[in-house]
Amino acid sequence: MRIKKGDTVKVIAGKDKGKTGIVLKTFPLEDRIIVEKVNMVTKHMKPRGPQNPGGIEKQEAPIHVSNVMYFDTKSNKTTRIGYKLENGEKVRFTKIDGQTIK
Repeated sequence: MRIKKGDTVKVIAGKDKGKTGIVLKTFPLEDRIIVEKVNMVTKHMKPRGPQNPGGIEKQEAPIHVSNVMYFDTKSNKTTRIGYKLENGEKVRFTKIDGQTIK
């Protein structure tokens, strides 16, 4: 999976198409990610003691990684990601301008 935790991504398909957000969590075996403020679902929480009364909460649900694209904040464009060897290390780079990512 080319998308990592902490990357900024833009949704390119689905009900939240056009939204951008930061990747909060990845599930590589399922090819899914959780993106901040994207794919919000309603969750009914059961009361768990006096500190947690329960109720209806909104939270992010996983979205398939093929429905998002890496968003380069420097150029404000979406781009594909590639891998290359640099000083003996495997690094990610943007295909649009060849800049290395982190």
